[in-house]
Amino acid sequence: MHEYRLTKQISDILIAAAEKHGAKRVTAAYLVIGENTGIIPGCVQMYFDMIAKDTMAEGARLHVQVQKSEMHCEHCGKNFIRPLFSFECPTCGQLGSPTEIGNAFYVDRVELDIEGEEDEHTGY
Repeated sequence: MHEYRLTKQISDILIAAAEKHGAKRVTAAYLVIGENTGIIPGCVQMYFDMIAKDTMAEGARLHVQVQKSEMHCEHCGKNFIRPLFSFECPTCGQLGSPTEIGNAFYVDRVELDIEGEEDEHTGY
């Protein structure tokens, strides 16, 4: 259920970006969601469709990039994508430690309809 609150924040960010740039509407948003967050992209889309209704973001396409969880092996010094149900380094077999990669949740960029032309903005 935490997706609802987070999706409301996304909607607010998108609408604020549209207002800031004098856009008619938001046409698309690109999100990065780390697999460690527990956020379910399908839930975000479902809540977004409800929350964005009758706003400048209604009908906007959400594009989600899932950020894989990355581990670090102290033994061999390599970073690796965490295998399913394992923390073992695929290079040397030692246990890896979690890194911050895989914990992300942010709006990477927004596409806006500004006077009939699409415009892309980043950094939200």
